[in-house]
Amino acid sequence: MLLLNERMIRELYSMEDCLKDVEQAFRYGQEGKTIAPVRLSVPHEKVGAETLYMPSYIEPEDYTAIKIVSIFPTNAQQGRNVLQGMIVLTDAKTGEHVAMMDASYLTVLRTGASSGVATKYLAREDAKVCAVLGCGAQSIGQIQAMMAVRELDHLVLYNRTPDKAASLKETLQKLFPNWSGAITIAKNADEAVQQADLIVCSTKSTTPIFEGSALKKGTHINAIGSYQPHMQEVDVQTLHQSDKIVVDTLEGALHEAGDFLVPMKEGTWNSASIYGEIGEIIVGEKQGRTTSDEITFYKSVGIAYLDTMVAASVYKKAIEVGIGEIFSL
Repeated sequence: MLLLNERMIRELYSMEDCLKDVEQAFRYGQEGKTIAPVRLSVPHEKVGAETLYMPSYIEPEDYTAIKIVSIFPTNAQQGRNVLQGMIVLTDAKTGEHVAMMDASYLTVLRTGASSGVATKYLAREDAKVCAVLGCGAQSIGQIQAMMAVRELDHLVLYNRTPDKAASLKETLQKLFPNWSGAITIAKNADEAVQQADLIVCSTKSTTPIFEGSALKKGTHINAIGSYQPHMQEVDVQTLHQSDKIVVDTLEGALHEAGDFLVPMKEGTWNSASIYGEIGEIIVGEKQGRTTSDEITFYKSVGIAYLDTMVAASVYKKAIEVGIGEIFSL
């Protein structure tokens, strides 16, 4: 079995690699060549945490995998990582478990790539200003993906705790030393949204973080932070104003996305308003953006076959260049 840590993966695998793999994985999913049961969430109520178990199989790649992710918010107070994950990759031709790798970085990367693929098909080509609401761990992958698919000249950051936005600004300045765009910090979420052509929602909020009335025509929104039925980043007005609402998978969104489930329970919105899955757009069964004035909305709660796809790609690259530690159980 090959062991790969975060440092090794960073050396091997870029956002550009991940964008290609994620788009192909969505294509496989639309073609019915994947199996991905709805993930199992095991709560740890004593500490307000949970562990997620996500198995999946991709037939054309001949790999299956399970990702295990623990999310412990109180770890931040102890100087530990809030999100900790690992992937076990299995050769589907032999049943051999061929690799175990860190999943924390890959989760950030593939979640960003999912939004990046959606942005490629749904955002205006001339989108220049990206508002990032929520400046935690996931935000960096989101920004990397936005920068990869659109030529941005302005990032507007907002976080409930301003110090976190300031810290992200410093990180981004180091990450993109040759980028000449501006990075500003907004006082509130509505102020950020009013400026934006692209919006990334990457919080764990249980109540909407901005007013739908603040949206400009032609805006594209990636909502990736809320992933449980009680969590909600956008208000029902945002849903009503969106001309196209697209999801990673209908099954996952209608099982876990509080952005939809809360207004459905309240009777203020109906899932019939969902335009379709991103895979349908990728394979050409449905159109992406068709006018410059459309407001488009992409909701992702994550789908396990993306993890299997990127893990298989990382493993193959590692074998090719001889990176990783081999060990026996």
